[in-house]
Amino acid sequence: MKDCNDVGGMQYLIDDMKVGDTWRIFKILAEFVEGFEKLSGIDPAVTVFGSARVKEGDEKYDLAREIGRKLAAEGISVVTGGGPGVMEAANRGAFEAGGQSIGLNIELPFEQKINPYVKKSVTFDYFFVRKVMLVKYANAFIILPGGFGTMDELFEAITLIQTGKIIPFPMILVGTEYWGGLIDWLKNTMLENGYIRKQDLQYIQLVDTPEEVITIVRQFLDTNRTV
Repeated sequence: MKDCNDVGGMQYLIDDMKVGDTWRIFKILAEFVEGFEKLSGIDPAVTVFGSARVKEGDEKYDLAREIGRKLAAEGISVVTGGGPGVMEAANRGAFEAGGQSIGLNIELPFEQKINPYVKKSVTFDYFFVRKVMLVKYANAFIILPGGFGTMDELFEAITLIQTGKIIPFPMILVGTEYWGGLIDWLKNTMLENGYIRKQDLQYIQLVDTPEEVITIVRQFLDTNRTV
């Protein structure tokens, strides 16, 4: 009988970890250690998310590039997932401005490879290790339009803040036209039904320009960072 988790002869990573290969724990530990060692000196930093499918010449690419440039000019490290699209654009802006351009890459069968504008990189096999690193050193999340992965990072970070697992920091959604409908749904459906509280939304800020992004990040760093 064919295993329901074996699709096309491929075993998924989460199932592969059940087969008794306890040595994998050491590989996971090694990924954490490498991440901590390579990223320990990047503060202050922000993490930028968005679609990997945006191409150069797209307005979202140009927007992310300008945000990366302005952050670097402020002495703020730019951290991304290290791939193409919005990630490449933000790294490119920071790189061109002479700032810290950091990419936390993930091994994927398609779409993801380290972009040429990353100065410091760490490559992970495990999404959960990478996600810890994307959050750990961030003083803010800057989130441009994207797909499921972008949504995942947004809502996981909000959940961590909501449950007191991480220090609250700004969640900056860039693009009123793209994100406005989601914000309306959160307020008119989730909040109205009592599934979230009004204060759960206070960390989400909706903006359209790089200047607004920088203002929010700088204000947070000036008033909330510990010395």
